[in-house]
Amino acid sequence: MGKENILKALEKITYGIYVLTTKNGAEINGMIASWVSQVSFTPPLVMVGVRKNRYSHKMVREGGVFALNVLGKESSALTGKFKSPSPEEKFKGIRWESRTTGAPLINEALAYMDCILVNSVDAGDHTIFIGEIVDADILREGIPMTSLDLGKVYIGQS
Repeated sequence: MGKENILKALEKITYGIYVLTTKNGAEINGMIASWVSQVSFTPPLVMVGVRKNRYSHKMVREGGVFALNVLGKESSALTGKFKSPSPEEKFKGIRWESRTTGAPLINEALAYMDCILVNSVDAGDHTIFIGEIVDADILREGIPMTSLDLGKVYIGQS
């Protein structure tokens, strides 16, 4: 069993697709995230895995806040926008607002979870950020986007 087989097996895990947004001081940023899961009801906690070389990693760690914006199946254009290296380009033409934490909440999302960072766990080339949901809402009805809709799965290489 080689590394190639491990990667092929990992590609079979299905994930939801989110835009993780964050704020540190006056600066905002966003990135596509898929390694997301609920981890507690009381308090309401979610986790997200973020590669350590990502700019958003530094911002979440230093700013202490993030939001998970749930993308709908029809929101595939947003996935391309949030791969841009420039925060200004990512948010150009996108309607968003901020509420409790200041992290951007994307109006086109199906729902959002606004979180305060409560813990982080070193996990190899990623960090697992655990956030307490301090505000959340459903913005519109729709079917959440998954990695199956994108035709590919993130396997930690970006």
